[in-house]
Amino acid sequence: MATSIVLFSWMVLGLVMATSTSQVEAARAFFVFGDSLVDNGNNNFLATTARADSPPYGIDTPSRRPSGRFSNGKNIPDFISWGSPSIFFSLFIFYVHSAENLCCVYVSGEALGSVPTLPYLSPELKGDRLLVGANFASAGIGILNDTGVQFINIIRMYKQLKYFEQYQARLADLVGYDETQRIVNDALVLITVGGNDFVNNYYLVPFSPRSRQFSLPDYVRYLISEYRKLLMRLYDLGARKVLVTGTGPMGCVPAELAMRSPTGQCAPELQRAAGLYNPQLVDMINELNNQYGATIFIAANTRQQTTDFINDPAAYGFTTSKVACCGQGPYNGLGLCTVVSNLCPNRDEYAFWDAFHPSERANGIIVNMILSGSTNYMKPMNLSTLLALDTKTRT
Repeated sequence: MATSIVLFSWMVLGLVMATSTSQVEAARAFFVFGDSLVDNGNNNFLATTARADSPPYGIDTPSRRPSGRFSNGKNIPDFISWGSPSIFFSLFIFYVHSAENLCCVYVSGEALGSVPTLPYLSPELKGDRLLVGANFASAGIGILNDTGVQFINIIRMYKQLKYFEQYQARLADLVGYDETQRIVNDALVLITVGGNDFVNNYYLVPFSPRSRQFSLPDYVRYLISEYRKLLMRLYDLGARKVLVTGTGPMGCVPAELAMRSPTGQCAPELQRAAGLYNPQLVDMINELNNQYGATIFIAANTRQQTTDFINDPAAYGFTTSKVACCGQGPYNGLGLCTVVSNLCPNRDEYAFWDAFHPSERANGIIVNMILSGSTNYMKPMNLSTLLALDTKTRT
């Protein structure tokens, strides 16, 4: 029996890895909205300071060249759309006791295909590449239009949704209106936004305009009400499977430790903000699902997952969760990551790549949670379960 399990696991792994780029028509499309945690290069095409298109960004990619991702390698959408043999193998082991769920791991493993989404502003996004989906994310943006004003030329959320409309018109020219609606309805949508509304707005400077306008609890309620409008607009535009990530433990990132915490403890005000925001986000998502009478939105508790490896980095194979791999100043948390910054020799040992963004390895751990996490992390279900249920419904 053990031998059969091992052999079958490698068969599953081989099938996952064998998904061909020539089969994009059969793959599930993937659309990404949000900020620098999920931007894969849109800001490269904009006159903005919120960019990651110079070394040492991308140092651990096959080309060792920066692509615009705020990472040493893959970011969260990459792990979801490209997949990872190690992730899918671990999922197989996790589900090995259930033949039904084992089937579903394979479905989720190949559901998004192996062709990465392109930035919407990329001139390469045309023809059959439109069938794969698109990434509309832009570093520096928030839920609110006044978030990230210091970066000047970025794609704010209303513009990202406008581009999504334009994308659908372009796709309809290629495959027709009905097929476009099917592709969009079947697609997975990832949206990651909200953190900048705190670190690059409410707490950007002392006595910021928003902090004078709102108390923190009122500001959180305002953000949630505005986010609700964005999610409802996504639904109106055809999104039916939407993965919504919360904010991380914002007070614990190297930038905030450097600016606000001489003792190395997480900054309490930003932690309080995350503690207020994330539960209300889940409540709002539950309300929307009830309103639409279906599980349209699933919430990923990335704050809890990141807190886990911040509190116990060794348990996840990290040597530190306080010091960024690339940067300068206390905790390498000040300024930008550039060729003159301190650079760690082994990025896999660091939970944070730069002052704000997880390392490639940390991103992989987060996606593992998104795919297979319990209800402590994923509500009302994890991504593998959502895609498996959807696959059964369609077959």
